[in-house]
Amino acid sequence: MLRRGAATALTGALLFAVVPVVPVVPVVPALADDADHADHADDAGGADDVRGGQRAVIETLDLPTAWRTSKGAGVTVAVLDSGVDPDHRDLAGSVTVGRDFTEGANPPGVGPLRLHGTYMASLIAGHGHGPGGKKGVIGVAPEAGVLSVRVILEDEEPGFREFNSAERFENVVARGIRYAVDEGADVINMSISKELATREERAAIRYAISKGVVLVAAAGNDGDRKTGGDFAPYSYPASFPGVVSVGATDRRLRRATFSNWNSSVLVAAPGVDIMGAGPGDEYWVGRGTSQATALVSGVAALIKARFPRMSPPLVVQALADSADDRPPGGYDTGTGFGVVNAARALSEAARLATHTETATGPQAQDPDVPLAGGPAGPIRVTTRDHRRVTVYAAVAAAAAAAALASLGVIFFLVRRVRRDHSSQDA
Repeated sequence: MLRRGAATALTGALLFAVVPVVPVVPVVPALADDADHADHADDAGGADDVRGGQRAVIETLDLPTAWRTSKGAGVTVAVLDSGVDPDHRDLAGSVTVGRDFTEGANPPGVGPLRLHGTYMASLIAGHGHGPGGKKGVIGVAPEAGVLSVRVILEDEEPGFREFNSAERFENVVARGIRYAVDEGADVINMSISKELATREERAAIRYAISKGVVLVAAAGNDGDRKTGGDFAPYSYPASFPGVVSVGATDRRLRRATFSNWNSSVLVAAPGVDIMGAGPGDEYWVGRGTSQATALVSGVAALIKARFPRMSPPLVVQALADSADDRPPGGYDTGTGFGVVNAARALSEAARLATHTETATGPQAQDPDVPLAGGPAGPIRVTTRDHRRVTVYAAVAAAAAAAALASLGVIFFLVRRVRRDHSSQDA
């Protein structure tokens, strides 16, 4: 998770805690595509402890059921982040390295670390490795492609200070969004956060939505900090209208203490002790709304793969209407409409895909019927004689003046008659 602390630059540090994964537990079987066989892959070809570390997320999102319908094939998810390692064995063949909008921030010859971006990409589209892909990280949409667009530096990189202070890097997120759209992205994952919005970002988001692209962003990791009221800070781009703002839940599927809570939050996903991949075939465990965001982007990719023409608002509706663990009243500012469920989201998307929602009632207009109630006819154009209009206006004004004068005379005469009668009575 990154924070922006200034109006002109993307600033902050990685806020998720990461530690290398050291194998200390027995090998845990993989969850097969068929949930009925999830607990019986205990042979030498079974999953390693990395896949076992994903079990809670896989079960929470009900991925085995969802994968019977969609695995994200044909969909491209743009990961706007610190860069993705295309050679990680769990991502090999799925990553297209796109443009680096941070170029020039690091000294010459210094390459990107790509820790955060690789981590997020693996949660979205990791396909595992080994026989049957049963080892390593499996993403929510394992058959989706990833477009890596570098728009941030990690705080360990030597160019971090230059990136945060140079004006030329001010609108890298907006430029990255437009680039991803033009490169054919179906979903844009933004596991990044900053405190101030820009006009350029708002315009880029509007552009993406107009092209049918679903945008998903992190709600932020300042949930333990209030800002002038009973809510945590708003962050961007998550708080822009049209963007799916994602909060994080803990192991009990309650709002994680670090997760921002405000009215921008639409849905939530697991965000504590999340297993993911790192550069150089490493694996990491971390926490944050970044990870939750990547999981939701994966679910959006499953929907877009199954229903390629579905508009962003309907994808968002499918995510929200199908969420599990809904809070009392149906919504709260911590977890939004609830925790995403991939299988239910696909079912809801299927329902939405077969309907055109039309308003009903006496005041509703059927979109298939012309407003006039019949076939549209030729448009009649009336040409006005401005000279005649002027004459008529002058005559009307004179008539009005004469009428006022007449009223004045009548008023005068009435008063005079009354005065004469008063004099005779006296």
